[in-house]
Amino acid sequence: MGDDKMAQALSVLQRVAEDNGVPRNIRRAATEAMKVLQGRVYSNAVKASNAISILEECSQDPNMPLFARTAIWQAISTLEQIKD
Repeated sequence: MGDDKMAQALSVLQRVAEDNGVPRNIRRAATEAMKVLQGRVYSNAVKASNAISILEECSQDPNMPLFARTAIWQAISTLEQIKD
């Protein structure tokens, strides 16, 4: 189940990271969160928690387009469902 949610969140973050209409710092945060989620060291719950903290910080950016903010919130919501 966790892997399915992880793949779902990665898909959303990939779209944000590849969208040139999104400010560079937001794309960078999405890419950083994806790297955390794809890591091999920690459990899925720890990776999800670390990614959420990266995404929550960038979601406060007033320059973020509404569609990107919605996508980031969607990824956070999905990641919050991942438990060990």
